[in-house]
Amino acid sequence: MTPDYLERLNSEQREAVETLDGPLLVLAGAGTGKTRVLTTRFAHLLMTGRAQPHQVLSVTFTNKAAREMRERVGAIIQRPVDGLWLGTFHALAARMLRRNPEFVGLKSDFTILDTDDQARLLKQVAEAGNLDTKRWPVNGLMGVIQRWKDRGLTPERVTPAEDTDFANNRALEFYANYQDRLRALNAADFGDLTLHVTEILRTQPDVLERYHRLFRYILVDEYQDTNLVQYLWLRLLAQGHRNICCVGDDDQSIYSWRGAEIENILRFEKDFPGAKIVRLESNYRSTQHILAAASGLIAHNEGRLGKTLRTGGNAAAGELVKVLSLWDSEEEARMVGERVEGARRAGESLGEMAILVRAGFQTRAFEERLITLGLPYRVVGGAKFYERAEIRDAMAYFRATVQPADDLAFERIVNQPKRGLGDTAMREMQALARARGIPLLLAADALCQEAALRPKPRAALRELLESFTRWRAGLDREGHVVVAANILEESGYIEMWKQDRTPEAAGRLENLKELLRAMADYPSMGGFLEHVALVMDNDSDAEGERICLMTLHAAKGLEFDRVFLPGWEEGLFPHQRALDESGTRGLEEERRLAYVGITRARRHCIISHAANRRIYGNWSSAIPSRFLDELPAEHIERQGSQAAARTPAFSGQFPLTTRPARVIEAPAWEVPTRPVRAGALQPGQRVFHQKFGYGRITGVEDDKLDVEFEKAGHKRVLDRFVESA
Repeated sequence: MTPDYLERLNSEQREAVETLDGPLLVLAGAGTGKTRVLTTRFAHLLMTGRAQPHQVLSVTFTNKAAREMRERVGAIIQRPVDGLWLGTFHALAARMLRRNPEFVGLKSDFTILDTDDQARLLKQVAEAGNLDTKRWPVNGLMGVIQRWKDRGLTPERVTPAEDTDFANNRALEFYANYQDRLRALNAADFGDLTLHVTEILRTQPDVLERYHRLFRYILVDEYQDTNLVQYLWLRLLAQGHRNICCVGDDDQSIYSWRGAEIENILRFEKDFPGAKIVRLESNYRSTQHILAAASGLIAHNEGRLGKTLRTGGNAAAGELVKVLSLWDSEEEARMVGERVEGARRAGESLGEMAILVRAGFQTRAFEERLITLGLPYRVVGGAKFYERAEIRDAMAYFRATVQPADDLAFERIVNQPKRGLGDTAMREMQALARARGIPLLLAADALCQEAALRPKPRAALRELLESFTRWRAGLDREGHVVVAANILEESGYIEMWKQDRTPEAAGRLENLKELLRAMADYPSMGGFLEHVALVMDNDSDAEGERICLMTLHAAKGLEFDRVFLPGWEEGLFPHQRALDESGTRGLEEERRLAYVGITRARRHCIISHAANRRIYGNWSSAIPSRFLDELPAEHIERQGSQAAARTPAFSGQFPLTTRPARVIEAPAWEVPTRPVRAGALQPGQRVFHQKFGYGRITGVEDDKLDVEFEKAGHKRVLDRFVESA
């Protein structure tokens, strides 16, 4: 008699569960029941007596996935499961390392450093070696060392081909010194955990043999996301019984920027001769048109093992995937807002809608539109645009320029980037400001005049104060957008992020560019700062359902009824940086990212691109993404505004690493000003506001209204936040 837990599987899933002996690769397409297969296979090993709980090594990528697997396995076998080797790579490696620490110079009670402790220790090592950490930031050095660890390279294994010229060709020297300091402190960082265990398994045959006897079966989730050291660790452990089952999807390998190697899954059959491959292709999430569009797109990739998603069960064809051509980014944001409102009125839940962007800076336009419409939202996997650290820093520079008495703004950026102004200098400034009743900026000036600081920080502070004077004078002469760009460049703030080698740095620079783009819509720097304050005030803390905004990378593993995919334009998606750095390899990963985006949608998928985007104060013509031409025509419906129809779709061949030709930018004076609001609001008129309710206008200044609200009292709001009552 077939057990109940097997009866619930389709034929593909059941084959994956019952193929217990030998190497097995399960290619699990989006929405095909990957988790069910993994947990059922684990339970089946226990129920059939093939293994005891402690004889199965099961590796996940998150603690949440590990907890879910433990609970599901227990539910299937109807008893708690204890003694499992189940967890993330880091957790399992730490457990193994505590059993064998002496082989890498540690004791069993070693400390695991978090990222902050790691940075502090590395800074000590760098300064001891007289490294100029302003020119070669510690974060950059940390990124170089982490990449070596991700590739399984101890200092002794770094070859000239793997070396780097970072830190004047001394990065390897600092890596070795850093590892020595860690051993002296009886400590390891997160990268060390898998690296040390892999090194032990490489060099200690007795230890490797012990784990071969212990682990009869190995299960691995999200195999396409493994880096090289994780791959080496697994391969060493699987040399025993060779009963390794890896579950993954080569079409969803999108994390190369954090070390993931798609080759790990592509070469599985070569690594394990005689391996069996089972393809899970029955999707239980999306409609037929969505799946066909995604499959047609990803088929253009050459570096894949190949599978085609089809609907499982009785799924309907559903509506065609929409591809919308829009005139500019503002119209794109309006389109998304209107469709979200319409879907909500039709009874759809905001929690079942998502806006998935290629780059984090894109969220700003949608955030502002949703706030205007009073639609609650949340940014998943990151902060809201105006709450991001780099945006807050830039805004603090702008505030201190416009209003020298803004102590909070000045205090935030006086030592950002580092100018040698430590806690002592700040205390002296604050004490003088309190004693004389003057703003911090004036207190700083007084300290410079009175030579109360050491020469180096005094010179840096004087240069900053002179810069503020120059920037303030330039607002009328050069314009606020030009001055804003000068502030970020001349303060060293842009250079600070350019020198940062962490994966997030490029996105922070893009966010700063988006901030400058946003400023071009306002007549002055003060007007823009007021706008942001009003926007943030209108971003209420309402409870309940919220539409999700996130990057495509953050969306992997999630699903929604209605998905918006904006910004499908060359240079943005596929992203120019991916093409410049990785060529064909980068293009294929970008296409996998597009595939992930489309397959997040259950019922409605709306892709859009704009014909024009603003670059600082100027408009630039944008070319539709090559991915749009790769979508199968029979599964999509093209729509667009009359304005966008003036820009024909590009149908030629794109070069890989060169930017497509763009229309010459219009001079700043040709940029259209903000359109006059239809049916201009007048004093005395009754209006409605999503947050403050009903009120009456008492004054009008450009796009700002003074309103006396019936319940909230007097408020100043932007005209776009209210409607006539």
